[in-house]
Amino acid sequence: MSSTSSGGSPRRPAAGKHPVYRGIRSRSGKWVSEIREPRKTTRIWLGTYPTPEMAATAYDVAAFALKGSEAVLNFPDHVYSYPVPSSSSPADIRAAAAAAAAATAIKAEEGEKPAAEPGGGDGGGSASAAGDEFIDEEALFDMPNLLVDMAGGMLMSPPRMKSPPSGDSPENSEGESLWSYD
Repeated sequence: MSSTSSGGSPRRPAAGKHPVYRGIRSRSGKWVSEIREPRKTTRIWLGTYPTPEMAATAYDVAAFALKGSEAVLNFPDHVYSYPVPSSSSPADIRAAAAAAAAATAIKAEEGEKPAAEPGGGDGGGSASAAGDEFIDEEALFDMPNLLVDMAGGMLMSPPRMKSPPSGDSPENSEGESLWSYD
């Protein structure tokens, strides 16, 4: 595929596509990422991110998971620092991609310089938006059912306690506690 059109002038990227990063495009001021599954017509939606670097990182995780060492990546130097999906299912790939993108945002907040763009770009994203972004804690901590587990914990009965009767309380009737189920 050539980088120039038939007239010899540089070809413009399709509307919304990033001029350097693969697998991402701009939509309503945010960056979205998706990847086509190999030998299929379906795509895996990887998410919407505030910076192109986060979306490109999500794409890299999915590309490496689906295509292995054959994948063309945005940040090939970081491939071994990315989380690995537990399976090749779209849900697992999406979760790993979101975790990698969140880690990229954390690195940007901590002041680490973002990875250099391939092709010598000057870094199209802005780290100043990091304070306004949504960070999915479930994906970040690789706990996809964090809120469900917390809600389930609220429905559990309290632990059974066998404590000696206290002589301090006049209401204490035969040493039974409030949570006694005996």
